[in-house]
Amino acid sequence: MKKKRRRKKSTKRLYFTKVHEDAIIQYAITRDRHERGVLYVTLIQPAFNELVNKIIYTYKFNSLPNIECLSEECQIWLTTILDKFDPEKGHKAFSYFSVITKNWFIQKVKKNSKRRKREVNCDDVYNQIENEQFVTKNHYEGDRENREFWMALTSEIEDWKKLPLKEIEVKTILAIEDLISNIDNIEIFNKKAIYLYLREISGLNTKQLVASLSSIKKRYREFKLEWVNGDEKWR
Repeated sequence: MKKKRRRKKSTKRLYFTKVHEDAIIQYAITRDRHERGVLYVTLIQPAFNELVNKIIYTYKFNSLPNIECLSEECQIWLTTILDKFDPEKGHKAFSYFSVITKNWFIQKVKKNSKRRKREVNCDDVYNQIENEQFVTKNHYEGDRENREFWMALTSEIEDWKKLPLKEIEVKTILAIEDLISNIDNIEIFNKKAIYLYLREISGLNTKQLVASLSSIKKRYREFKLEWVNGDEKWR
């Protein structure tokens, strides 16, 4: 009696299937922010996360310093070029973003070889938006101090709007206000998705948003310091 041959396990890319290809195409087509948010969080982001990790270990980029930080940074970069993917050119999304990811890390390797002791700055785009309060879904509910903080921050933002701001700063502040006011209705609660959300709402490109968030972050730190130190303005 012949023994049945065991079937080899499939080596298909389960993390990046036709479903994910279609999600990226739909993301590029639609202009609906909610639909884009859902597509990104449920399908595109997990696929990008796996893709970046596979590229890192396949090509030994894990020898780079601060590789976890670079992985996050690369994924943010991929979100900024989602709109540029054009299936009409005959490229598959997997191949397109794999090549881009590989080239992105190659550039990091080149820069690192020139400055071996240079540490990659992890305090980049997503940390400018992230911290403490923006990514919170409902932590402040039921917590008096946190509710007061949010009320004070909202008031502080109103004061910022009275300052002589650049146009990109105004757009960024309005986008942040939109995010705060709709926090319970937005189904995105991670750094990369929030960055993407702010970029979509403000209509700014990556360079403009980064520059604007840099100046806003300084004002936020000043406000936070006053709050922590119990400044009379907030008591």
